[in-house]
Amino acid sequence: MNDDTITDDAVTGGRAPAVELLGITKHYPGVAANSDVRLRVRCGEIHALCGENGAGKSTLMKILYGMETPDSGTIAVHGEPVRFGSPTDAIAAGIGMVHQHFMLVDNFTVLENLALGAEGRHGIGVGARAAARELMERTGLRVDLDARVHDVGVADRQRLEILKVLYRGARVIILDEPTAVLVPSEVDELFGVLRAMVADGFTFLFISHKLDEVLAVADTVTVLRRGEVVGEVAAAAVDAGQLARMMIGGALPQPRPRPALGDRHAVLTVRDLAVSDPDSGRAALGPVSLTVRAGEVLGIAGVEGNGQTELMAAIAGLAAHTGSVVLTDRGGGSAELSSLSALRRRERGIGYVAEDRTRQSILGASSLWRNRILGFQSRLVCPRPWRALLDLARARRDTARILVDFDVRAPGIGVAMASLSGGNQQKLVLGRELSGEPALLLAAHPTRGVDVGAQALIWDRIRAAQQNGIAVLLVSADLDELIELSDSIAVLLRGRVTATLAAAALTAEDLGRAMLGGAASEGGAP
Repeated sequence: MNDDTITDDAVTGGRAPAVELLGITKHYPGVAANSDVRLRVRCGEIHALCGENGAGKSTLMKILYGMETPDSGTIAVHGEPVRFGSPTDAIAAGIGMVHQHFMLVDNFTVLENLALGAEGRHGIGVGARAAARELMERTGLRVDLDARVHDVGVADRQRLEILKVLYRGARVIILDEPTAVLVPSEVDELFGVLRAMVADGFTFLFISHKLDEVLAVADTVTVLRRGEVVGEVAAAAVDAGQLARMMIGGALPQPRPRPALGDRHAVLTVRDLAVSDPDSGRAALGPVSLTVRAGEVLGIAGVEGNGQTELMAAIAGLAAHTGSVVLTDRGGGSAELSSLSALRRRERGIGYVAEDRTRQSILGASSLWRNRILGFQSRLVCPRPWRALLDLARARRDTARILVDFDVRAPGIGVAMASLSGGNQQKLVLGRELSGEPALLLAAHPTRGVDVGAQALIWDRIRAAQQNGIAVLLVSADLDELIELSDSIAVLLRGRVTATLAAAALTAEDLGRAMLGGAASEGGAP
């Protein structure tokens, strides 16, 4: 502990501990994920856990939830020592975990999702329905029990995930990035529910990289850095800047100024772009028309599931579409891309940071330098006469450059991508996609799940790309990110652009209203 630590009584008001982790240590090959960690979470509080990617938060929570076994240390729940060999043991002790990514069966109803795996508690029929209704009444978390999950919005899915752990008897709930896909009004509603549940005796461990939200909802904050606890503070006693400095051990870099656009040429011109759902045949996107100029960041806002994924995939060449996609390269030549493959579109000058890096952007078991090659196979070739061979030495050299230029923290270019934290993986992906200075960067949720330090660097590199004349199409669920980085923001609702707004005139609340179908107060109208 350092001088940022506040004594237990000052932080918690003397309440009894719901969970205690004492001396928790966990090593992986070459990495100390947790080192002698002490964490005390009092009954009836919201206790936030903050730290950079790789600081040890996820490992610690996996240990508490029985997904990992510590090398040493002890866990006590309500004063009783416990040993968890699996999540089943943790659930039996009253601990539940709501994961960052929804763990739901989309073609099941809400009630079926609640009962799945917990049939022994309340059955699967009338008893399950009665228990679910009583739980919703008691917590204020209400969802239509007969709706199928694929038909409900993301806020209802988040409520359902919390209801699932409560349905299994949890009184201590771990929330991993619970607001990542919610708009501000939905965040406020969720926080109101959490506060009411705390008053009813529930306890929450809240993990988030959004420090303003941490300070808005938490009672206590514990900060981890490089696997160790560096401070425990009352949320009311600090601000976001102080927390960020505790997390990274110094000040965040100052953002670059937004460049003036002036009279720039169009880099991306999309006309009547439409995508159909391959399973149902229903329209998932469009028709959509938009233009992005050189050095412009056009943000795309929308509640998840309103066509953002399909828009980016169609432009990148990863989804079948109708309509026109025209790209003007850095040499001034324009080309219609609709008939080209994803690889050919990349060769024309498109960089793509996909929304799910683990499925779409990286090979976790492969080395960093091999990941550098992905999507660049046709450009990382040996000089003549060996053009059929990849220039592996060049790939290694450029990977080393990316590690320096994008502050990717890794022991070397030969380690497996999966050994890096999420933030460092994302920085490597962004460095790769900006290599060769593309004409257009498609950036989908570029800072989702990364810490404040990695976010600051990614924002800086996107702004640098903008200053270098690269056009950027940015999709993000972080409304502050959209407003900070974008010149203008197009709002997608049910697959169509319903408003285009000047970012400088917006607040997150304005943008949230527009995403839900209301008019923003400034900057544009449907």
